Amino acid sequence: MAAPRVRGRLVVLALRTAWVAVREHRARTVPADASPDRRRARLAGPPPGPGRAYAQLFALTVVNPATVAYFATVVVGARAAAGDADVASGALFVLGAFVASASWQLVLAGGGTVLGRWLSGPRGRLATGLVSAVVMLVLVVVLVV
Repeated sequence: MAAPRVRGRLVVLALRTAWVAVREHRARTVPADASPDRRRARLAGPPPGPGRAYAQLFALTVVNPATVAYFATVVVGARAAAGDADVASGALFVLGAFVASASWQLVLAGGGTVLGRWLSGPRGRLATGLVSAVVMLVLVVVLVV
């Protein structure tokens, strides 16, 4: 009995999501008080730039105890298994891990900034709303089949 009710609600939610996305896109201006998301965005200020986003992600990676423990275990374990106490190769490994982590953080920060700017624009918001509505309708079809 609950399944038809859930499917119906999901269809209504999908149609409402699409309708709101198209309505907001056509209006191009939505009052700041109309949406809690817009109020939060206004209070939070603009999103951080690529440099600040990179610094935040990098700082989270550096202070993450699991990351530090993992790299220490790998370096110490590899040295113990090989019976090699070569400091230079251990330092090169740590440097390589640092460069790899820094480059990955740069990709995440830069990509997130570009994607965030695109998604926060009028076309991005419309696309996000319509894609989410389609995903909900696909879920309904999957539930029916």
